[in-house]
Amino acid sequence: MARKLTTFVAFAAIFALLQHVSMAQQTHVIGDALAWTVPSGGAAAYSAWAAGNTFAVGDILLFNFTTGLHSVAEVSKAAFDSCNTSSPISISTNGPINITLRSAGSHYYLCTFPSHCALGQKLAINVSGSTSPAPQPAAARPVIPPTSAPVMAPSVSPSTAPAPSVSVAPATAPAPAPASVAQTFIVGDNKGWSVPTGGPVSYQRWANDKSFKVGDTLVFNFVNGAHNVARISKASYDSCNTTSPINTISTGPARITLTNSGEHYYMCTFPGHCSMGQKLAINVTGSAAAPTPSIAATPSGSTVPSGDSPATSPPAPSASAPSLALAVLPVTFLSLAFVRLLNSRVL
Repeated sequence: MARKLTTFVAFAAIFALLQHVSMAQQTHVIGDALAWTVPSGGAAAYSAWAAGNTFAVGDILLFNFTTGLHSVAEVSKAAFDSCNTSSPISISTNGPINITLRSAGSHYYLCTFPSHCALGQKLAINVSGSTSPAPQPAAARPVIPPTSAPVMAPSVSPSTAPAPSVSVAPATAPAPAPASVAQTFIVGDNKGWSVPTGGPVSYQRWANDKSFKVGDTLVFNFVNGAHNVARISKASYDSCNTTSPINTISTGPARITLTNSGEHYYMCTFPGHCSMGQKLAINVTGSAAAPTPSIAATPSGSTVPSGDSPATSPPAPSASAPSLALAVLPVTFLSLAFVRLLNSRVL
């Protein structure tokens, strides 16, 4: 009886532990790689992110942003819809910030910086009453006991038939490598063209593992009215001087084709954006060559006549053949006459 009671208690403890693990809280990084910023896709960016997540009481929201560039405030639904930042429920200005979900229902968050909410930096989520289920461990794989006797592979006697002859095809010249083709680069990838949370090194890290050539295209994805893209000199790039850009594009997305090799510098001319890291330097090399036309191979044993020299005509038949036949004819007649003379003497 005592042994059964001990077993029951052990199973109960294991069950309670599994329940605790399955009910563990989760941490949601807002926007994932996008982080908490003005999204290039507008308000739909955070709505799409929230639709792919399940939130429950006890979960944690992690807002990644640069202090002094953004904030996060919990607001009412009316304030969320109208982007009213005057009376938030709570506000945090130092990033990154963790917010624990302590009640079920709808929760609304936005950035209180001017125009950031209107440009899409706001988030609405629905929190359920129970804690989000954690991923369950995979079931243990059953152990299959070995058989009593190992299975022996059938012995294979060496074949007495002669080995088939193998014909080796003549080696052919390798095909030429395809020429490089112009590529399109989305600047910042999913992050787009915005003030990066990682500071000035963010876009430089993005460019470091890429090779840019003349003919390639850069695509800058940004929200109109929130950013722009200007090509500038190296001196302006280093000092974030926005007064004399080479050219500026204010409508996004902006497509820029690289027309010459060398160093190219770009930045956003909105106040403070360049100094906070919204700038890009790349090195453009060579050119994206057009594909080389294929050359048809010449069949073995044949020659291709040169355009500069005429084709050689077949040789004329030799005139010595009839002369040789006439010279042999008298000898033949003499031989026949000699043979006939011998036959008549024998008879």
